[in-house]
Amino acid sequence: MTYVLPLRWHTDVGLAQLTDYLRWLGDRVDVLVVDGSPADRYARHAEAWRGLVRHVPPDPGVRGLNGKVIGVRTGVRAAVHEQVVIADDDVRYDEAALTAVHRLLGRADLVRPQNYFDPLPWHAWWDTGRTLLNRALGADYPGTLAVRRSTFLAMGGYDPDVLFENLELIRTVRAHGGTEATPAWLYVRRLPPDAAHFRGQRVRQAYDDLAQPARLLTALAVLPALAAAVASRRGGLLLGAVAGVVAVAETGRRRANGRLVFPPTTALAAPLWLLERGVCGWLAVARRALFGGVRYGDTRIRHAATPTPQTRAILHFLCGHNPQKTTNPQP
Repeated sequence: MTYVLPLRWHTDVGLAQLTDYLRWLGDRVDVLVVDGSPADRYARHAEAWRGLVRHVPPDPGVRGLNGKVIGVRTGVRAAVHEQVVIADDDVRYDEAALTAVHRLLGRADLVRPQNYFDPLPWHAWWDTGRTLLNRALGADYPGTLAVRRSTFLAMGGYDPDVLFENLELIRTVRAHGGTEATPAWLYVRRLPPDAAHFRGQRVRQAYDDLAQPARLLTALAVLPALAAAVASRRGGLLLGAVAGVVAVAETGRRRANGRLVFPPTTALAAPLWLLERGVCGWLAVARRALFGGVRYGDTRIRHAATPTPQTRAILHFLCGHNPQKTTNPQP
């Protein structure tokens, strides 16, 4: 198995901890870090990881707006094994999870594990509300996926000009006839970001819903529904809706022994997260309509993922223009 870690750091806070993790990983799998950090950081990483992992820059021949996708496409091409784990720098596998992914890739083209935050500061607790709702209604979108290298190369990789790169990879595998495994029981630890980073990501994460019509419409309906309930002074209806959201989240928490990694209070975060998404969903639509996309590093990305016909229709109605996607990823 090859473990591909796409990386772009402007600060080395956490370097020692990541180095310890890479040392542990390197004793078990082939590790490839695709490092798009500035030159001084890259040199420091090369020194820290010499002899532990393969450490390479992104392929300059791979073009695109999303640096993570460029790193993934570089890493999968350079992988020396058929089974490839793709993981963000805050993901922490253990041996049991690596073994489970290895077995699942024996029968599926793509594996989507389940992340959980540990430790759990307030903002990670808040975001776990989203995780539990996703688990209750389908599957969550983690910071790690695993894929067969042959499948990835046969489909020509995936679009490097979209924001929600994990959804794009999942959809591309499906579109090429690949099979997907979504084991709700396969828990992989994730380190929480700091609170400032969390706050800065709220609208950008809501922008992901622009690629998912049902989620987008649900998010946009939250504020009108709340306003209607308040205007009609139907407090009981509002309390019932909050209780219903908590109940759905609790269903997600209990699924596949999720109580082992999700504390009981995390279901209470779901209504707060849904209210946040209701606000940020409208802000995301405004960024699309007014600025043509959302900021990503030094650029602006227009598409959350390759638009479906339903997405095109909704965004045309909301933003007043045709969001036709023409990018065609090349192998």
